[in-house]
Amino acid sequence: MATETQEGTAPAEAQPAGLPQFDFQWWPGQIVWFLVMFLVVLAFVRLFAAPRVGGTIEAREGKISGDIADARRLKDEADAQAAAAAAETAQARAAAQRVAAEARAKAQAEVAARLAEEEAKLAEMAAVAEARIAKARDAAMANVAGIAADAAGAIVGKLTGRAATPTELAAARGA
Repeated sequence: MATETQEGTAPAEAQPAGLPQFDFQWWPGQIVWFLVMFLVVLAFVRLFAAPRVGGTIEAREGKISGDIADARRLKDEADAQAAAAAAETAQARAAAQRVAAEARAKAQAEVAARLAEEEAKLAEMAAVAEARIAKARDAAMANVAGIAADAAGAIVGKLTGRAATPTELAAARGA
């Protein structure tokens, strides 16, 4: 091999120097291109990307704020409707209790009136029955004296063997 030196290595010109990024002779050009690309990307972000992203963020914040305001408004309306419904329910409950109380009072009055009528009928029937009983008792008492006289006469006749006279019976009744 003619191109090899005596030590068996390639000549200095043919030997690679390593990565060009680490070779100091290329650094000034790399720094210039880095700055150019950095400024291009910075200009692109500043002029196009950032305003779009910022606009999107602002639009989203505006939408969220609007949605929150709508939600608060709807909640306030719902609370007002719930309060109105609760008031209506309370009024309806009070009206129902009032109607129930009136119906209960009316029913109690009707029951009391019917009870008074029935008591009056029973009192009248009791008075009529007592009058009949008194009349029957008086009639029975009137017959008791005659029956007692007949019984006394029959007893005297059985015991003595002779019939009692009316004067003896009258004397026995009076004594």
